[in-house]
Amino acid sequence: MKRYRDALIVGVLLAFPFFVLKANMKSPEEQSALDEALLRFSTPFESVAATLARGVTGVLSDYFYLVDVKRDNERLAYENARLRERERSLEQAQADNRQLRRLLQLKDSTEPDAETARVIGKDYTEFFRVTRIVLDQGTREIKPHSPVVSPDGVVGAVLHASAETAEVELAVDAAFGVDVEDERTHARGFVRGTGDPARYGCRVEMVDSRDEVDIGDLLVTSGKGRWFPRGIPVARVTRVVKRELGRDQDVDALPTVDFSRLDSVLVLSPVGDETPSANVPTGPTGPRGRP
Repeated sequence: MKRYRDALIVGVLLAFPFFVLKANMKSPEEQSALDEALLRFSTPFESVAATLARGVTGVLSDYFYLVDVKRDNERLAYENARLRERERSLEQAQADNRQLRRLLQLKDSTEPDAETARVIGKDYTEFFRVTRIVLDQGTREIKPHSPVVSPDGVVGAVLHASAETAEVELAVDAAFGVDVEDERTHARGFVRGTGDPARYGCRVEMVDSRDEVDIGDLLVTSGKGRWFPRGIPVARVTRVVKRELGRDQDVDALPTVDFSRLDSVLVLSPVGDETPSANVPTGPTGPRGRP
């Protein structure tokens, strides 16, 4: 009995849409009373079904739209990342080109035969202070004691040289020293590195109490001592303590070169035939002579 009932229900459900469709296809004058009853009965169901269909269609459309938007966003994010990387590469290339142009200008103004060298290694202290840099020899021959400079000023001097690399002693090393003069007043002095492992610093020795030296003054190589050419920046004065007549002033300075950012340098030949000891200040009248 249950089987017949289920079959009857299925038959009615299948037949009902057929008769409703048939009634909808007739013109109003051809519709019978049964057709009109079927249409009145089915109208609410058709309205609900149409609303549900529109809702499902809208949800599916939004879903596929969001899928497309997500895909577009991922593509745009990738393009933005690629463009940012390209922009960084171009900025780095421009910075390298500017550095190279400055090196070439320095080469033309100091020594045409000077050689550019690439920094391939750096030694650091526990305070991240650079203590040594290593240069690539390349095809040229870099000799010990050769002055090393950058567009910002004196870097140091070649300490050791091998077939492939050259190790540079920096201007802030305690064993390094160079004769300087105040660019503003031409007061003479001798800049020596402090060798402080925590910070870059220089001491300016042999500054006569009568000489005028102020904070902010730029100290440049004097050309004395037959080593570095004249006029290359070395350090900028940060502290001056005046002393009584007959005693040297107490002067501190900071190097003009940022050793942590060095990528390439210029290696010069000594000005004279001999390279003076960095530990002995020189002058026209002797080791401690005054101009």
